[in-house]
Amino acid sequence: MGLPQRDAERHTYADYLAWPDDLRFELINGVAYLMTPAPSRPHQEIVGQIYRQSANALEGKPCRAYVAPFDVRLPKAGEADEETDTVVQPDVLVVCDRRKLDERGMRGAPDWVCEVLSPATASHDQTLKLAAYERAGVPEVWLIHPTDRLFTIYRLETAARYGRPDILELKGQTAVSSVPDLHIDWDRLLAQLTD
Repeated sequence: MGLPQRDAERHTYADYLAWPDDLRFELINGVAYLMTPAPSRPHQEIVGQIYRQSANALEGKPCRAYVAPFDVRLPKAGEADEETDTVVQPDVLVVCDRRKLDERGMRGAPDWVCEVLSPATASHDQTLKLAAYERAGVPEVWLIHPTDRLFTIYRLETAARYGRPDILELKGQTAVSSVPDLHIDWDRLLAQLTD
C-alpha cells in the first residue's frame, strides 16, 4: 500500500512552494504524495543516530549531512526549478558538492541517501522513491529494515542503473562507499536505542 495522493493532478515545484506548511508532501514525477504523520519513536531514534554519526564523521570536511525534513529537488536535464516535478525528503542524506545547496535545501543528486523503512512508507520508499533516486543519479542508497535488523545497499553501476543490491545485517561497521571517511557503526547505533 502506497502513500495517499494529494489529488489526481500533475504538479511541479512551483505548486509545491505554494502549498501550506501544515502538511508535508513529496513530489515524484509530478504526483504529490502526502507524508504520513510523524514516524514512530524507534524510527526517529535510528534516523537520529545515523545522522549523528554522519555529521560527526564529516565535521571539518567538505561533505555535509542533513536530516528530514530537507527538500531535495531532483530535476531532469535542463529542467528549471519551477518545472521540476520530483522533490523528496530523505531521512538522512550527505552532499559533498556545496554548489547544490541553497536556502530551500538542495538541487541535484545527494552523494548518499539513507531511508529508514516503516510500515506506512516501505513500499513508497522501495519503489517510487528508489526509482527517482536512480533516475537522478544518486550514487548510493541505503534502505534500513529496522524490524528485520537488515539493510539494503543500492549502488550505481554501468548505464547509470543500480546493480544487484547488497543485503547486510545491522552489525559491525559499514563504510559508505560514495562518501570518503564515512561509516556507520551499527553496534554503537543499536546500543544507543532505548527500549
